[in-house]
Amino acid sequence: MNKIIAEVSIIPLGAGTSISWLVAEAVKVLQESGLKYQLTSMGTIIEGPWGEVMDTIQEMHEKVFQSGALRVSTSLKIDDRRDGKEVSMERKVKAVEEKLS
Repeated sequence: MNKIIAEVSIIPLGAGTSISWLVAEAVKVLQESGLKYQLTSMGTIIEGPWGEVMDTIQEMHEKVFQSGALRVSTSLKIDDRRDGKEVSMERKVKAVEEKLS
């Protein structure tokens, strides 16, 4: 099973300037998925098997519509490594921090 790291940003449009409540609805879907994730100020990083991550992102996107948004912009970046090395959010950060020392 191929594990990926994805960064997703789901932005409800036309819902006013304070949209955190709609973003929270999307994050609730992610919490229920059981996938490992890290919420950031500009998006969310998700780690897990390709199919589960992609299905969850689709559910998050749809949940924002179900919660009242009439338009949603979702941006996605995927790190798909297949050289046999470990893939994890922590490992990526640690690799950069080690080079800063």
